Amino acid sequence: LFAQTHSARVGGQAGALLEWRVERRSLSLPMIPLHNQALLLSCRIAGTLLCHINPAGWRTPTLATVTRSAIHSTASKRFLPSQRVKPIAAQPIGSALQKSCSVLQHLCTRQHETVDPYVLLEGELRHIYQDIREEIELATNHPELGRIATYYFDGQGKALRPMITILMAKALHSDRPITKGQRQIAMISEMIHTASLVHDDVIDQSFARRGKPSVNVLWNQRQVAQAGDYILAVVSMMLARLQHNDVTLILSEILADLVQGELMQLDTKETENERFAHYFARSYRKTASLIANSLKAVAVLTGVGERTAEISFQYGRNLGLAFQLVDDLLDFVSSAEAMGKPAAVDLKLGLATAPVLFACEQFPELNAMIVRRFRGEGDTERAYELVHRSEGLEQTRFLARKHCAEARRLASQFDQSPYQQALVVVCDFVLNRMK
Repeated sequence: LFAQTHSARVGGQAGALLEWRVERRSLSLPMIPLHNQALLLSCRIAGTLLCHINPAGWRTPTLATVTRSAIHSTASKRFLPSQRVKPIAAQPIGSALQKSCSVLQHLCTRQHETVDPYVLLEGELRHIYQDIREEIELATNHPELGRIATYYFDGQGKALRPMITILMAKALHSDRPITKGQRQIAMISEMIHTASLVHDDVIDQSFARRGKPSVNVLWNQRQVAQAGDYILAVVSMMLARLQHNDVTLILSEILADLVQGELMQLDTKETENERFAHYFARSYRKTASLIANSLKAVAVLTGVGERTAEISFQYGRNLGLAFQLVDDLLDFVSSAEAMGKPAAVDLKLGLATAPVLFACEQFPELNAMIVRRFRGEGDTERAYELVHRSEGLEQTRFLARKHCAEARRLASQFDQSPYQQALVVVCDFVLNRMK
C-alpha cells in the first residue's frame, strides 16, 4: 500500500515489480520505485507483514519463494531451491526488519545479464537497408528517382521499426529462423516510415533530418513528393508478393492512419476538453499505428492465435505512444545538434503536444495561443517559457513511463527467451532517449 500510494510522489520512477509467492498464494506490489528512499520503507513494511502473518491454509509462516521481475532488467530470475529464503518465524520487529530488508535489497540490486537487441539480431539487420535500396532501385529505370527515394536508406538510421518487428517474429517462435515474409514486413515497416518522413519534409519545409540536409533541400518539392509516393508504390508491390490478404489489410491500415493523422495535425478545431483525446488519436495514427500493425501483421503471418496477435498489437501501440511522447518531450529539452533536426519545431508548426497540453492546466493563457496556433507575436517564445516553468515536461515523462510499463507487462506474456527479454529492453531504449 505504501509503495502504491507514494510511487507517484517520488518522480514517477518505475523501478520494478516485486512478486511475492508464499506457498500457493501470492502478493504483488507493482511499480515500487527502486532508486529512492521509498524502497527501504516499502521493504520494511512488506517484510514485517510477511514475517508476522500466518493465514489459515499456510503450513508455516514462511517466505517460501521470492521472485523479482524487473521492469528495467532484461530477465526475470527465480531463486533456485538452494537459494530459497529460510523460514522466518514471528520475531521482534527490529530483527524482522533487518532480515526482510536485507533479503529484498539483495533482490533489488542483483545484476542481470543485458540483452542488446541489435547484437541479438545482428545477422538479420546487417543488410536491411541494402535490401531496401535494392527493392527500390530494381523497380525503376529512372536514376534520379532512385537517388531521392533511397536518400534516407543510407544505413545511418536506427532501424528501430524493423528491429522490433523481427524481435516480435522471433519472440513468437524463438526456435525458428525468420521467414522471408516476416523479413519483408520488417522492411515494409521501415519503408512506410521513411516515406512519411519524405512527405513530412515537404509539408513542414524541414531543412535537416538525421544530422544531414533533408531531401527537400537537395531536390525540388515535386520531385520529393513523387519519391515519397514511389516508396509507397514499391511497398504495395511487396505486399502483393506476400499473398496474404489479412496481412495486406492490416498493413494497409497504417497508410490510412498516416494520412488521417497528418490531416488531424494540419487542421485542428477541437475544444479544450477534446484536446487530449485529439492528441492521442493523432499520435496513434502518425506513430503508434505503424509499430502496432506491423507487429500484428508479423504475428498473423506467423500463425499465432487472435489473442497473441492482439497482445503483439497492444505492445506496439503502447511502445509507439511512449515513443511519440518522448519525441514531443525532446522537442523542448534537446538541442538541434542532439536531435539531428531543428528543436522546438512543433510550436513553430502550430502544434500543441503533450507538454503544452499539460502546461495549460497551470497556465491557462496557453489556451488562446493553441487556438491561434502560436501565430501571435511572441507566442512561440512565451509558450516555450511557460512549458519549462510548468510540470508539463515531468508529466509527459511520467506518461511515457506508464506506456512503457504497460508494454513491458504485455511482453512478459510471451514465452521467455532472449527475444522476449529484448522486447522489454526496447522499452528502455525508448525511455533512455529522455536522458
